[in-house]
Amino acid sequence: MAKAYLVGAGIASLSAAALLIREGGFAGRDITILEAQDRTGGSLDAAGNPETGYTMRGGRMFELHFGCTYDLFSSIPSLDAPGTSVTEDTFAFHEDFAWNDKARLVDATGRPVDARSMGFSERDRLDLVRCVATPESRLDGKRISDCFTPDFFTTNFWFMWCTTFAFEPWHSAIEFRRYLNRFVHLFKTFDTMSGIYRTRFNQYDSLVRPLQSWLTSQGVTFRLDTTVTDLELADADGDGITVTAVDCVRSGAAERIPVGPGDLVFVTNGSMTANSTLGTTDTPAPLDTSPPDASWQLWHTLAAKRPHLGRPAVFDSSIADSTWGSFTVTSKDPVFFKAMEEFSGSEAGKGGLITFKDSTWLLTIVLNHQPHFHEQPDDTFVWWGYALFPDKPGDHVAKTMAACSGREILTEVLGHLRLPQSEQILEASIVRPALMPYITSQFLVRQAGDRPEVVPEGSTNLAFIGQYAEVPDDVVFTVEYSVRTAWTAVAKLLDLDRQPPPVYKGGHDPKVLLEALFTMHRT
Repeated sequence: MAKAYLVGAGIASLSAAALLIREGGFAGRDITILEAQDRTGGSLDAAGNPETGYTMRGGRMFELHFGCTYDLFSSIPSLDAPGTSVTEDTFAFHEDFAWNDKARLVDATGRPVDARSMGFSERDRLDLVRCVATPESRLDGKRISDCFTPDFFTTNFWFMWCTTFAFEPWHSAIEFRRYLNRFVHLFKTFDTMSGIYRTRFNQYDSLVRPLQSWLTSQGVTFRLDTTVTDLELADADGDGITVTAVDCVRSGAAERIPVGPGDLVFVTNGSMTANSTLGTTDTPAPLDTSPPDASWQLWHTLAAKRPHLGRPAVFDSSIADSTWGSFTVTSKDPVFFKAMEEFSGSEAGKGGLITFKDSTWLLTIVLNHQPHFHEQPDDTFVWWGYALFPDKPGDHVAKTMAACSGREILTEVLGHLRLPQSEQILEASIVRPALMPYITSQFLVRQAGDRPEVVPEGSTNLAFIGQYAEVPDDVVFTVEYSVRTAWTAVAKLLDLDRQPPPVYKGGHDPKVLLEALFTMHRT
């Protein structure tokens, strides 16, 4: 029987393994996942405890039209709702705890502002429509800021859009255009975020755990602490791509895995959370500017052999443009949650994102439904936040966010909220900051060919999956994109009739377009 080797244990690889079994008829025992770290999940992580604090570098949002993700997880049993699938549990959770944000934006006075108005001028509206309508090929090498006036970046729309999806003005206009087209149906509810879905727990607990459990039950092999350093290609001087061996280092020892005829290799090239670091309540998270991790190094090695396997340097050589920081706060005192429910007018878990639009760090916080971690005790409360400009001095702490300890970051947040319970909250909280030098690297300015095709031209058994493989129309920085690349890879390499569900295109629906245009003109 053919065998499959998957490099990386993030959601793309886990999804590809499941799809090889479900769609491709593979036996689990013929699938091996090779992971350099000592854990699975990739960028979907969650760890910690009430004593030292929980940590979560980020969280992904979902919406109704994530067809690949919901299709895959409809066949994965939930670990939290017996008798249901992960997809069914996610939909049920949304029914019970849908977001209805009443304090999406907060101004410099510490008060929520009316975010129903997008704040557009007529020029902004015209520029937005022009960006959506411009062919992608004409946006090669352009930044978002090349397409709009400076005033656009002071609108309510921009503050909500950029903090929901983590865009910066210097990011790729191509990616921005894709997001506008992909999520145009969310315009009408963007201020309340009611069209955004969340999983019951963080994505590691709600997605990775059940998927890994199912794969293990199917006999899939997980080899952790195994760094893939190279792939041997047949006909080294030709244009074709056939992998004949996987070179790796396992627990410090070099190893070569032969790849036989009919075997398949899937590579997650690059990682948005490479070189991430954690701090503590008393210490900042240090910025790691050393060469990026093994997933990037492998991509560089392969791209040097075949020019059409992408240009990784486009994405991993501009840390200043791709870094931001997040923080996770743990407390046994419910005072912050109670204060924020009063402040926002929403029950914790139903309020959505709160952005301090005038903060120099551009801070955003969210109180997720509790518990947010699977083993989190009932008497423990966890919330999360992040800042898009960690290199700027704060408004209440005279340091950059990157240089701040967890306590100093929380001091900055409380300075914007102006809560009377601030001292009590500060004393009761454990704050774990995270700094991620490549977190928005997939958004950096690019052009056609910078990302490899999922199955490159001439490939007989190699596919690229994850955030740095190219799929037309769909948007990176989503679980959906990772699952779509996995499904595309499996379908193409195995020449399957059943293809991934098509990318939802709300812009083809006149009703959606009319609602979006109405929202753009709402005052």
